[in-house]
Parts: sequence; C-alpha cells; structure tokens
Amino acid sequence: MATERGRGEAARERRRERREHAREGLSERLEEAAERLRNDRPERSSERARSVASSGSSSLSRSRVRLDLPRPARRRLLPEYDPEAFGRLSERVARFLGTGRFIVWMTIVIIAWVLWNIFAPDDLRFDQYPFIFLTLMLSLQASYAAPLILLAQNRQDDRDRVNLEQDRKQNERSIADTEYLTREIAALRMGLGEVATRDWIRSEFQDLIKEMDERRLFPPESDEGDR
Repeated sequence: MATERGRGEAARERRRERREHAREGLSERLEEAAERLRNDRPERSSERARSVASSGSSSLSRSRVRLDLPRPARRRLLPEYDPEAFGRLSERVARFLGTGRFIVWMTIVIIAWVLWNIFAPDDLRFDQYPFIFLTLMLSLQASYAAPLILLAQNRQDDRDRVNLEQDRKQNERSIADTEYLTREIAALRMGLGEVATRDWIRSEFQDLIKEMDERRLFPPESDEGDR
C-alpha cells in the first residue's frame, strides 16, 4: 500500500511539473509575440501614414464622385438651346407661312424685286435678269420652311397622340360608370318589384271593399238556419 501511494504521489508530482513547464513555455511564447507586435507597430503605422498621404494626394488630384449632388455640366462644342422654345417658334413660323397674309406679302416683294431690277437704272440694279439672287433667296426660304413645318407637324402629332390617349381613358371611365349605373338600376328595379306600390295597395283596398259590400248584401246563412 505504501509503495502504491508513493507511486501515485510521484505521478502527481510529474503532472504538476509538466503543467508548470507548459505554463512557462506558453508565457514565454506570449511575451515573444507581444514583443514582435511592439516592434511591428511603428512600421505599420508609418506604412499607414504613407498610404493615407498618397490617397489624400490622389483624392485631391481626382474629384470625388458624390451621388447627392448633380453632375457638373459638360462642355459642348455646339450651342445649347431650349427644344420647347424652338418648337413654339417653329409652330409660329409654320402658322404664319400657312396664312394668306404671307402669300400676299411674298407676292408683293417678288413683284417689287422684279420691277426694280428691270426698270431701275443700271447702277441701282442689284439682281439683273435672270434674277439669280431672287431664286437663291426663295430656295433658302423654302429649305428653312420645310423643316420648320415638319417640326410643327411632329409636335401637333404628339399633342394629338396625348389627346387621343386621354380621350380613350375618359371613354373607358365613362363606359365603366355607365355599366355600374346600369347594374344599380337593374338592382333597384328588382328590389322595387317586391315593394308594394300605391296602385297595388289601392287595388287591394278596392277588392277588400267590394268583398265587404258583398258580405253586407248577401250575409252568409248560419248553420242553425240550415237545420
């Protein structure tokens, strides 16, 4: 028994020594890791500072994109214009070209042009026969008038399309309202078919009065009288 106890105590002592040795090795490893981290921190901080400085310089050189702000206007070689204002102007021009006043004024200008270049002195004539400059002006006027008229027609087509769409929706709503009212009227008729009207009550009262008058005139015979 003594030997077994001694062996058990010796085994416990060995276990304690192993645990202490493992704890000492672990503590040494932790101290080495901490020392390494302390040595690496200045290098990492310097690297971070360098990266931040480089990123800051690059961000200053390059504009940051923000979604909460509108994008700056781009430079365009062509001049900018308002399409709506230009469309209204084209409609006015097209409307004026389609009037009789424009035809009258154009006729007067052409006649005055031709007469001046025929009967005026030679020094004052600016477009002699065959009136090439007049032909050029009329061609220029026609070349500008055709696109303006087409633009005005396109705008009118767009308005007509929108009006037709609105009319179609309005017709659909009207048809739906009409169907709803028709169903409601049919339901009211069906409900009124079971309601007592004034004429029906009057006819019932008349039938009842006639029946009462007949009973007064011809009273029913009692059972005793039959016996």
